Order: sequence, then structure tokens, then C-alpha cells
Amino acid sequence: MGEKNLRITLVRSPIGYSIRQKRTIRALGLRKMNQTVIRPDNPAVRGMVFKISHLVSVEEIEE
Repeated sequence: MGEKNLRITLVRSPIGYSIRQKRTIRALGLRKMNQTVIRPDNPAVRGMVFKISHLVSVEEIEE
């Protein structure tokens, strides 16, 4: 059994949203539209995703 991860894809532009949301996107490692990153599934990352859920799509994956 592997550990769980989240595949996070930026699907909407952060232009026009608060600087705090832009910084959250940056902290997750997202820079361009349709870019995908894989992050560990933990409460810190889940909280970040929750705050910008209207800008990203998230899938749970197991590695």
C-alpha cells in the first residue's frame, strides 16, 4: 500500500482574486494555467486547496 497524494490542477486564472489566494496558489507550486502538481494528502495541503477550490481541480491518487 502506497501513500496517498493529491493531483492539483490550476483550471481558472487567479487574476482578479485576492493576493492571499494568489500566494496560496504559488505556495502549492502552481504557476501556469493547466499546470498539474502532486502534493501529499495532509491537513495543511487540504486546507490550502479548500481556500482556492474554485480555481483548481483535485484528484486523489495512490502511489
